[in-house]
Amino acid sequence: MDLIATWLLHTLRHPSLTAGLLARLGSLACLALLSLSGPASAGGFLIVQSTTSTQNSGLYDYLLPIFEQSVDFRVHVVAVGTGQALRNAANCDGDLLIVHAKAAELEFVAKGYGSQRFDLMYNDFVLVGPQDDPAQVGTAETIAEALHRLADTKAPFISRADDSGTHQKEMALWQAAGLDPRPASGTWYLETGAGMGASLGTAIEVRGYTLSDRATWIAFAKKRDHAILFEGSPELFNQYGIIPVSPQHCPKVKSARAQALLEWLLGASGQEAIAAYRRFGQQLFFPNAQR
Repeated sequence: MDLIATWLLHTLRHPSLTAGLLARLGSLACLALLSLSGPASAGGFLIVQSTTSTQNSGLYDYLLPIFEQSVDFRVHVVAVGTGQALRNAANCDGDLLIVHAKAAELEFVAKGYGSQRFDLMYNDFVLVGPQDDPAQVGTAETIAEALHRLADTKAPFISRADDSGTHQKEMALWQAAGLDPRPASGTWYLETGAGMGASLGTAIEVRGYTLSDRATWIAFAKKRDHAILFEGSPELFNQYGIIPVSPQHCPKVKSARAQALLEWLLGASGQEAIAAYRRFGQQLFFPNAQR
């Protein structure tokens, strides 16, 4: 079976690959379901528009129950790519943002959609591929050299292609390397339009390469013969930010609840909880809030 057929068959077998495309319709359906299901507690709920990596890694399943012990409301997370999360929040479909594309975050605040942006935590991106590494990216000295080897060998590369923080980082790395893989879309450069977990699944299915945040890769269960092949470059630094949605732009935003979660995450208790979270014995996120 050729590469494209395998990719398409994997898409049909895994409905989660359509999640990124459906997310582009916004989060209105999610909000409608929340309202139909009734209040989760006496105090209602808070909507966090978030990158998928923090959700896929299990971070929220660990953090939010700790936070919710001290408040009378629940936190609901809408996990989409960073670009979509920013658009959802700009449309007033959320109260707080946790994303990882700093330039886009600062633009969001500059346009008056967000009150202020804060550093929350960081980790890094890694280049993942089959352990036998047919493109030999593992011996590259720089990430630019690794990308050139992928383009030269036309090894399958899976792009999220969803305007997420990871996708924005990927495109910036290609550009810095003097390359544009998009004309090869549908040949060796395969675009999923899906989240990180689904894109990793596609990369493994076609024995291809992909760029992943480290947290999602560590938490991903079905690695098979895939491994991290390139890491540690300064260009792969991955900063997460947190932004309350502006009440001036969205008068109905739940500002007090958003501020409560923001203060907890940026404070000593939240930062310690982020540092304590581990999967398979490895720390996934490193707190670096400065107030």
